[in-house]
Amino acid sequence: MKNKKKIVLIAGISLFIIAVTLIVIFSGSAKTEFKTIKVQRGSIIQTVTATGNVNPVTTILVGTRVSGTIVDLYADYNSLVKKDQLIAQIDPTPFENELKQAEADLYNARSNLFKADVTLKDAARTLKRKQELFKRDLISRSELDDAETAYDSARAQYEMAVAQVRKSEAGVKQAKTNLGYTRIVSPVNGVVIAKNVEVGQTVAASFQTPTLFTIAPDLTKMQVDTNVDEADISKIKTGMEPIFTVDAYPDRRFTGVVAQIRLSPTVVQNVVTYDVVIAVDNTHLLLKPGMTANVTFVTQEKTNVLKIPNTALRFKMPNAAPSKQQGVWIIRDGKPVRVNIKTGITDGEWTELVEGDIKEGQEVIVDIQTNKKNNNSSTGKPPSPRF
Repeated sequence: MKNKKKIVLIAGISLFIIAVTLIVIFSGSAKTEFKTIKVQRGSIIQTVTATGNVNPVTTILVGTRVSGTIVDLYADYNSLVKKDQLIAQIDPTPFENELKQAEADLYNARSNLFKADVTLKDAARTLKRKQELFKRDLISRSELDDAETAYDSARAQYEMAVAQVRKSEAGVKQAKTNLGYTRIVSPVNGVVIAKNVEVGQTVAASFQTPTLFTIAPDLTKMQVDTNVDEADISKIKTGMEPIFTVDAYPDRRFTGVVAQIRLSPTVVQNVVTYDVVIAVDNTHLLLKPGMTANVTFVTQEKTNVLKIPNTALRFKMPNAAPSKQQGVWIIRDGKPVRVNIKTGITDGEWTELVEGDIKEGQEVIVDIQTNKKNNNSSTGKPPSPRF
C-alpha cells in the first residue's frame, strides 16, 4: 500500500516537471524594441503648394454687332494681327440695301422739307397782306383768322418736315455704321489664340455679341492663376517669388512674382479657395495658354536649426498618460522617457525644434515593435523534451 502511494507521488511529480519543462521550452520571452531616428541640424523650408493654369495677362474677345453670314476669313489660329486689320467679313449685301433705302428716305424727307418751306413762306406772305388789309378795314376778322390758321398749319408742317429729315439722316448714319460692322477688324496688335467661326457660318447678334476670335495682345507676359486653400492663404504675400513646373517641361523650373491675391472666394463642395495671380515673364515663349502649373510658395526658410522627424511627433506610447503639451519620446538609461518640447516651422517631413532637452544626434522614438525571442537552437525547432 505504501509502495502504491510512493509510485503515485513520483508519477505526479514527474508530470509537473514535464509540464514546466514544456512551458519553458515552447514559450518565448517578449522583448520590446523601438525604432528611432536621430535629431539632425540643417535647413527647413516651409512651403505651400497649389495648382493653377497659365493664361495671358489680357485677352480680347472680338465679336460682331450685326447678324449675317461669314463670307471671308483673313486670320487663323496663331496669326499675328495688327490694330484695325481686317480679319473677317460678313456678307454686306443686306446692309448695303438698307443704306440705299435709308438714303432714299432722306432724299424724300428733304423734298418734303423744301415743299413745307415753300408753303410756309407763302402762308407768311398771305398773313402779312391780310394783316395790312384788316388794319384798313378792307377785310373781315374771319379772313384774318383764316390766314393766321393757314400760317400756323404751314409752320407745323415745316417743323415736322425738319424732324423727318433729321430722322432720315440718323437712319443713313445707322445704316452706314451697320455696314461698317460687317468688317471685323482687330482692335489691338496681338496673336489669335482662338477662332470660333468658319466661312459660310451664320452668326446671330440678336441677344448677345457672339465671339468670333480671341486675341492675346502680348504672350511674352503671362500669369498663373492658382487656387490656394483657405488654411494657407494667410501665408501668401504679394511680392513672393514662387516656383512652378508644367508637364511640358518637367525638368525645368519657372519663377514668377505674386501680383495679386483676389478676395473673391471660390467654393467647390464646401472647399474654399482663393485665386492668387502670379506674374510670369514669358520672353522665351515656352509657356502656352492653358498649361497646368504646379506651384510652390516658399513661406519661411530657416538654416542651421535642430530638426526632428514628424513621425516622432505623431508617436504615442501605449498606456502612457496623455499630455496636453507637445512632446517626443527618447530612450534614457534603456527606458523610454517623454520630453516636452516646443516646435517651429515644418516642411512636412521635419519640424524645427525650438525648445526641449534634446541635443543633436540624440535618437527619438518613431515607432514601436514587439519581437518574440525563443530559447531554441538555430534550427528554429524546439528540442525534444527529456524526462
